[in-house]
Amino acid sequence: MDPLNFDGKTVLVVGGSSGIGNAIAQSFRACGAEVHVWGTRATAADYAGDDGSDLTGLHYAQMDVSDFAAIEAYRPPFDRLDVLVLSQGLVLYKRAEFEVAGFRKVLDVNLTSLMACAGKFHPLLRAAKGSVIVISSTAAFHATRGNPAYNASKAGAAGLTRTLADAWAGDGIRVNGIAPGMVPTKMTKVTTDNPKRLEAMLRDVPMGRVGTTGEIAGVALFLASPLSSYVLGHTIPVDGGLLL
Repeated sequence: MDPLNFDGKTVLVVGGSSGIGNAIAQSFRACGAEVHVWGTRATAADYAGDDGSDLTGLHYAQMDVSDFAAIEAYRPPFDRLDVLVLSQGLVLYKRAEFEVAGFRKVLDVNLTSLMACAGKFHPLLRAAKGSVIVISSTAAFHATRGNPAYNASKAGAAGLTRTLADAWAGDGIRVNGIAPGMVPTKMTKVTTDNPKRLEAMLRDVPMGRVGTTGEIAGVALFLASPLSSYVLGHTIPVDGGLLL
């Protein structure tokens, strides 16, 4: 039996409308899963033409993950959930994260919403003996001088991954995480579209290149599959060696 066959499985990717989340969603769909995604725009059609957004074959719903009451009130169109991928993310530039309002906004999206989403779907995940995959960042493990909220939120995501894994293992739920390095997405254009910044960053990457969204998606498939059945509470760096 193919351990990466997700026929009959239901997956929800929060933040699955673009970037890494979208690649993860499409990878699960390619492996047979029924895949639902949450995004910020009103309809899937609103992403038409966006680079890194392919909602073909995915079930789309709009959700503001910083609206915790809306998450709690959400009535899912599925009655089982095997995999919950938490790929939502926000970063603010021009020192906006040094202001309390900006700091709180980023924390709400990048950290508090992880708990809100995980708690919302805990009953379905427990029933399915499912998996939670938290997408954080290598920023969880090193400083990001201009983005204190992003850094704190990603470090918090790694800590939350450990704690929920410990708390929910008895329910048959495996919680793990992925810490991507530099992967070209809408969020990272400030670096990837700036040749000097990109060159400086790549000097610290032993593999000498950026990653791809597909390379992150491959690790997500592994973490949701029987291949990782004894992996619990870890956040796996997928970074070309950046953290070395």
